[in-house]
Amino acid sequence: MTTRDAIIDALQALQPQHLEVLDESHMHSRGQETHYKATVVSPVFDGLSAVKRHQKVYGAMGELMGRIHALAVHTYTPDEWSAQGVAPDSPTCRGGSKLGG
Repeated sequence: MTTRDAIIDALQALQPQHLEVLDESHMHSRGQETHYKATVVSPVFDGLSAVKRHQKVYGAMGELMGRIHALAVHTYTPDEWSAQGVAPDSPTCRGGSKLGG
């Protein structure tokens, strides 16, 4: 199982209506699975601040967070996603990874 697959499995705990996990390691590290972007749409986020939403994502990820260098998290309620429909692009890496990128 790839790290991406493990992230997808872990985030199922949030009962997503839409889930997209991208391995963006090619933009950051040299041949290592270290950088990911997760777009999670779930009614679980209704009424929660951005911080609380991210805490739920990190809680669902658990020990997986120790296996990666970075996780860009974009969380939406179903209504927000219906209005927006797309997560922002990730910025270009500026370096600094202890894992090579």
